[in-house]
Amino acid sequence: MVENGSSKYYQQNGYPAMEVSLEHGASKCYDDDGRLKRTGTVWTASAHIITAVIGSGVLSLAWAIAQLGWVAGPAVMFLFSFVIYYTSALLSDCYRSGDPSTGKRNYTYMDAVHANLGGLKVKLCGFIQYANLFGVAIGYTIAASISMLAIRRSNCFHEKGHKNPCHMSSNPYMILFGVIEIVFSQIPDFDQIWWLSIVAAVMSITYSSIGLALGIVQVIANKSIKGSLTGISIGAVTETQKIWRSLQAFGDIAFAYSYSIILIEIQDTIKAPPPSEAKVMKRATLISVVVTTIFYMLCGCMGYAAFGDDAPGNLLTGFGFYNPYWLLDIANAAIVIHLIGAYQVFCQPLFAFVEKWALAAFPESTLITKEITIPIAPNKTYNLNLFRLVWRSAFVVLTTVISMLLPFFNDVVGLLGALGFWPLTVYFPVEMYIAQKRIPKWSTRWVCLQMLSVACLAISIAAAIGSIAGVISDLKVYRPFKSSY
Repeated sequence: MVENGSSKYYQQNGYPAMEVSLEHGASKCYDDDGRLKRTGTVWTASAHIITAVIGSGVLSLAWAIAQLGWVAGPAVMFLFSFVIYYTSALLSDCYRSGDPSTGKRNYTYMDAVHANLGGLKVKLCGFIQYANLFGVAIGYTIAASISMLAIRRSNCFHEKGHKNPCHMSSNPYMILFGVIEIVFSQIPDFDQIWWLSIVAAVMSITYSSIGLALGIVQVIANKSIKGSLTGISIGAVTETQKIWRSLQAFGDIAFAYSYSIILIEIQDTIKAPPPSEAKVMKRATLISVVVTTIFYMLCGCMGYAAFGDDAPGNLLTGFGFYNPYWLLDIANAAIVIHLIGAYQVFCQPLFAFVEKWALAAFPESTLITKEITIPIAPNKTYNLNLFRLVWRSAFVVLTTVISMLLPFFNDVVGLLGALGFWPLTVYFPVEMYIAQKRIPKWSTRWVCLQMLSVACLAISIAAAIGSIAGVISDLKVYRPFKSSY
């Protein structure tokens, strides 16, 4: 799952791509496909990937390593980083169909699937993508509301002391987040605002760095490194819980690394060959995966070293840290600001898809086609579409209600990571690569790629089972709309 992805990856320098008919190849201003000349380099592509990957998923890594221990935890993280790098390299070869330097460009992940696989697999990919976006909306609602609640609880602990339970419900904050998203969802092309990616990047770096710094400070204060080689011990949890939690940890790590869904869009920002976009993208992927893995290792391992088996599911809202309370408030405020925009970035494509389908299915419906002009400034108007108002509001309400029923950050993050990892990160890139390179069936390379895909499918299924078991366990003690933290 991508944390800071933005539709800016579809554009160059913040301006929409322009379609221009070119009879004699690219001009000084336009590339061979008639779009504005791309200017991206290995460094800008690396920055886009790092910005896209580092997000709220980093907050659960200390908990994930606590379940696996000092041996398996870092090893699993290295395993995921290798798989992500390898499949991203395969996917980068699918940006152009045919010749890697002059073939037809595929501008999005779906374009690549359509060009290389076609048929039912395109519909399957679309369903998985949109289902994943729906799940991300729920996950972001939970994460944002818990961070808003954490700010209030942090101030309560500061005023009344750490022994005061300061029990509060997250439901009002979920409703508040939902109301904000209903308003923003009605802003046309909100996800294409040029500064949105910059804000997301700054916020992500802010709260991730604060979490890392607080972990380092706690380790220094403890004067020792906590944790064990095998993770949380039997006794603190049952044998069954140990198994489910370890599997769920796989999903949490997978969620933190997911970005394949926007890799093609990032690659579409790289300037034309030579060298080919695929070569540049592979270098950018290697750089970004190395940087991200180092950062994740530091965050996860420092959090585990600071708290050991007691590492919270969310490093900044689990209240392993109480002070400085104002720094925790800043970190959680950064999470909220980031997720408010990220929710729209992920949901706007889903909104647009449903509205495009509705318009094609019911072209004569005034509910769908009628625009009501509302003046909002002397020279500005807003076009209100009733179908957009009703559909987008209903979507936000639905995700908010589900979030209130299942407000379990760790379990939901693990489930999202598990469900999105195999199909979007492994299966489709592998199948597209096989189709494009025409790799013979049952050849050594074909067999190796299929073994990788099957192994990752097994990991995804296991992680999903562990996350679902976690949800079921939490529901045994949670009372919807009544329980408080």
